[in-house]
Amino acid sequence: MGTDGDDAAVEDNNQRRLHRLDSLEVEAGRIPGNQILNKGFSTALILKLAFESLGVIYGDVGTSPLYVYSSTFPHSPPHKDDVLGALCLIIYTLSLIPLIKYVFFVLCANDNGNGGTFALYSLICRYARVSRFQNEQAEDLELSGYKLQSPDKAMRRGAKIKEVLEGIPFAKRILLLLTLLGTSAVMGDGVLTPVISVISAIDGIQTKKPSLTNDHIVLISIAILVILFGLQRCGTEKVAFLFAPCVFVWFVFICGIGIFNIFKHDVGILRAFNPYYIIDYVRRNGKQGWISLGGIVLAITGTEAMCADLGHFSVPSVRMAFSTIVYPSLLAAYIGQGAYLLKFPEDVSQTFYKSIPGPIFWPMFVVAVGAAIIASQAMISAVFSIVEQSLALGCFPTVKVIHTSSKFPGQVYIPEVNWILMILCVIVTGIFKTTTYIGNAYGIAVLAVMLVTTTLVTLIMLMIWGTNLFLALAFCVVFGTVEMMYFTENLYKFSEGDWLPVAFASILVVTMAVWHYVASKKYKFEFDNKVSMTSLVGRLNNELRLSRVLGIGLMYTQLVQGVPPIFDLFVDNMKALHSVIIFVSVKHLPIAYVPDEERFMVRRVGSKEYRMYRSVVRYGYMDTLIPHQDFENLLLGSLEKFIKEEVLQLDVKRQESSKEGESSRDWRYNDSFHLNKEKKRPRESNKALNATFTSLIKHRREEQEAELECLSKARDEGITYLLGNSVVEASDMSSIGKRFVINVLYDFLQRISRKSKVALQIPHKRLAG
Repeated sequence: MGTDGDDAAVEDNNQRRLHRLDSLEVEAGRIPGNQILNKGFSTALILKLAFESLGVIYGDVGTSPLYVYSSTFPHSPPHKDDVLGALCLIIYTLSLIPLIKYVFFVLCANDNGNGGTFALYSLICRYARVSRFQNEQAEDLELSGYKLQSPDKAMRRGAKIKEVLEGIPFAKRILLLLTLLGTSAVMGDGVLTPVISVISAIDGIQTKKPSLTNDHIVLISIAILVILFGLQRCGTEKVAFLFAPCVFVWFVFICGIGIFNIFKHDVGILRAFNPYYIIDYVRRNGKQGWISLGGIVLAITGTEAMCADLGHFSVPSVRMAFSTIVYPSLLAAYIGQGAYLLKFPEDVSQTFYKSIPGPIFWPMFVVAVGAAIIASQAMISAVFSIVEQSLALGCFPTVKVIHTSSKFPGQVYIPEVNWILMILCVIVTGIFKTTTYIGNAYGIAVLAVMLVTTTLVTLIMLMIWGTNLFLALAFCVVFGTVEMMYFTENLYKFSEGDWLPVAFASILVVTMAVWHYVASKKYKFEFDNKVSMTSLVGRLNNELRLSRVLGIGLMYTQLVQGVPPIFDLFVDNMKALHSVIIFVSVKHLPIAYVPDEERFMVRRVGSKEYRMYRSVVRYGYMDTLIPHQDFENLLLGSLEKFIKEEVLQLDVKRQESSKEGESSRDWRYNDSFHLNKEKKRPRESNKALNATFTSLIKHRREEQEAELECLSKARDEGITYLLGNSVVEASDMSSIGKRFVINVLYDFLQRISRKSKVALQIPHKRLAG
């Protein structure tokens, strides 16, 4: 190997100590600490991120003033006391849910800086073995982003909850179902947010052009939606720099107009801060007041984006943006509209645009349309990201994911999802036509996500954080009660539009659950029928039957241990094998990101002369797949590093034995070139032991050079991807329900989904199988 190889060996030795050669934790190249969590943010960077977050996170909740009052009082002008009561509900709902719950509690439940339903689920899965994914390994616990530190006081209570969750299979299913429900509800928002935002923004043009009918508004809205979805393939990077300034101008406008209306129309509207008006509102209106809560809840739509898009910013920046800009601006806007309604209650259907001073109407209209499009874009992008995460965790049919930005890996475009969303948005716009009915449908999807978040965060507080029991229960009871109150009201309007998000969520949950269920069954089948080492050795040693051809074969499998059953079929059909075979297992973990240094794990399959290896490639749920050319280079680079480290392992042992005389009695050398630990052997001199090590290392270096040369020649010949097409059918002994799920539902999903080669980004020209 020469001097350079020795120098490299010494340098690697100084950086770390190696463990067993058959352990995957060695080759992962661990890095110390948590580089994601521990990165610092300067004040200037926090301010910059806070400004940028306006355009990505707060477009949806920021455009709610367009339609809240019209959705709360859809049938008749409200009484003055009703305006005060509704405004009081808006003020305290905004304060309680987005400000207190999300800013002060939920944002703390981030997974290495990432938020959302998947992040909460991943935190729980890493603390307790409740994951429904079966290819877990002990080496995964060594990842820098996998570790959790719980307070001491959480240990006893957390251990009890952990024991319950791990011991009850039903609890694992419920957790997974909640996660799927939360993600499905967010995807349902991807249909409703563009529709209600665009219609409510365009609808204001009728105040200046009364000749335009609702049908005209619908046609204009559909045209904007079609253009919006048509531009998705270009990505958001090119126009993203406009998002934050546009939304910032929007917040300045609604804040300024709100303050103007307060002083112009009725300063007495500030009485709405008195919570007495909530009691009075409910007492006077009874059932009708409870029904009107469906409009009030629209004031907090888009709140979940504070978590879903957290990974692009930071907790301090998201908190700062909401506390200093979004929250005060929304309060001013709603209070100002309330002051206007006290004087002109008959304008409730067009409160937002009617309350705008005449000279700035058209500038405000342009900004409103821009803000509505941005809110739609943010929700559409969020759906793409969620589908990508679901796909990574094996909970969604295979689709093609296109990365639209070289700078921002989270910006993706999924053609199938995009066109399905567009068709659904056009249909919903054409059927519902007004924001009143769409608002009825919108609320239940938002509340479903919030209830899931409340449940998961409560579990994290009790099990991981060690939060005071009464505080954790108060969190669950207070926020759960408020959200359930709004949720039951939306269920009451099931026939008036709430059936739509329920239908969306049901279809998505069934799709994701079926796909995940069958995927787990496929893995179990491969695991139960993997090729034994005895059979493998017999086939490889039978040279009359099996020949080796120059080249590298990458055989993809879900298994992280053992040889997949498809290997036998491949050998039977081809009667030949590549000179180098690598079993590749692409594995997604319940963490957000896996550092590049920890991406690949390599070990041997069988003896050295077989030239067969296994590489487990680990991704987080927010990681993007590496393009095939870079993937090949990194994979083979990690394999070369693994081969070199085998000699480095012996060199480390030699240096240790030279420094510690006692080690000489614990190690002996045998003819198979293995080091065996053995007590009670006669003491050998350090000189003799060093000679043994030197001889062994020399032999291993010769083997290493031959192996690297073989790998280099095989690489020059070319790389072939080996994939098998599996057919999944339920056995005749299965129940009717199971046969329907597998033979009908899964078969349909598999037929309409992309092939696995697309998801894995495998070049078609180099595909075999």
